[in-house]
Amino acid sequence: MTSPDSTDPSARSGLGVRLVLVALALMWPTQLLSLTGMLGGNAQAAVALHFRTAEIGWFILVGALVATVATPFVVKLADFYGKRNVMIVITALGLIGDVIAALATNYGMLLVGRGIAGFYGPIAALAYASVRELFPPKQVGTASGLIGSGIAFVALGGPFLTGWLLDGYGFRGVLWSLAVATAISLVLLLTVVPETPLRLPRTRVNWVGGALLGGGAAAVTYGIGKGGEWGWTDGGTLAFILGGLLAVLCYAVSDIKAAHPLFDLTMLSRRAVWTTFLATSLIAATVFGTGVISQLLILFPKIPTISDGLGMTATHFAIIGIPSSILILAVGYGTGLWLRKVDARLPLGLAALIAAVAFVVQQNWHYTDVQLMLLGIPSAIAMGLMVATIPVLIIEAVSPEEQATANGLQTMLQGILTAIVTQLVYVVLAQDSKVAQGTRFYLDAGYKNAMFLGAGCVTVGLLSVLLIPRLRRAQDVETGTTQGATS
Repeated sequence: MTSPDSTDPSARSGLGVRLVLVALALMWPTQLLSLTGMLGGNAQAAVALHFRTAEIGWFILVGALVATVATPFVVKLADFYGKRNVMIVITALGLIGDVIAALATNYGMLLVGRGIAGFYGPIAALAYASVRELFPPKQVGTASGLIGSGIAFVALGGPFLTGWLLDGYGFRGVLWSLAVATAISLVLLLTVVPETPLRLPRTRVNWVGGALLGGGAAAVTYGIGKGGEWGWTDGGTLAFILGGLLAVLCYAVSDIKAAHPLFDLTMLSRRAVWTTFLATSLIAATVFGTGVISQLLILFPKIPTISDGLGMTATHFAIIGIPSSILILAVGYGTGLWLRKVDARLPLGLAALIAAVAFVVQQNWHYTDVQLMLLGIPSAIAMGLMVATIPVLIIEAVSPEEQATANGLQTMLQGILTAIVTQLVYVVLAQDSKVAQGTRFYLDAGYKNAMFLGAGCVTVGLLSVLLIPRLRRAQDVETGTTQGATS
């Protein structure tokens, strides 16, 4: 594998323009995942009311679970056929799913579409791994930070787009906008992003192991979701949770023994790798997985004794979120510069600490525009710190040859934990809820308990940051030659 030549001053400027275009083209499909989460999350109240469902959680979870199942296979196929080629295929599948969801006439069909769209989920792992192959060594960290910080543009424009679509065209306007955004992603991949040069010899794929992994993760998530309804000691609940965990364990055993494993799980024996994966996945999963709390709180209607939602319009939600959106952009950009001088563990730990404090304070300050706006500030700071730091930490923890596998493993673990945290949020909310005309509504006690859950999860993430050993700086890692920390 070769890197672009950055030693020729005459070529450097042209190279810079080309690489900026590539970075922006990779930013779009990567941040489309964030856009999908935001638009889908904001639309779920309208979807629940339209289809009269008490199981709105699956509107968010089904895509995440499909992405979890698909990730190991997608990463392996990308090693064989090239990351760009595989990104094109999964983006096309995502577009098909988006169209089915937008045309859905019942909730079941909607979930099928959302599930097919979930095949798009692993694209972030491939995009970040592509950076390692397409950019000069000293620009890898900067490019990854730029792609990650693109979430700020989603955070700024996404709420207003949601408001315009939801308030003007209903939830179907949101679903069609996702289809259009996915189509744009496909065009960018076809026209701007070059194919990555690294290939591995084509071998057999451990399909059984991947099925065990994905099926196990789905079973655990489903069991957690039903735990609040069936009881945590119910035989069915335990069967799904324990059976799912057993399936994941069987996957690990089978993949380690397989001649051609889906992932090189031996890298997890290194402290630098498993601690980085644990901390980044848990913190990100908590921040993203608990986003449904504010979406439900703000957009569900206010109905005395039935629903303690604030009943705001999506446009109003966007307006009070303006300061936070701008702050995510500023903090993300500033963190990217800061990472050139500081240990990447510091901003990640700071993000977790700030998020934990925000959750605690928000329990009693979430009723007015001013309260929501002010408490959005620490949450935005935490988000900006986190999204800029995570891709850099992964680069620092592994060797260039392990980058694609590492991104896939971290994405998969983060996806599993995000699904679990999201499901736990719905379980906690459901303990203080009422069902009216087929739709589940949530009371204030449920929102408070869900915020407490978020504080507890992100605190565990903060403690896990302390386990990460000192890593080699991203700008010092030479593509294709230098190893990351291995302690």
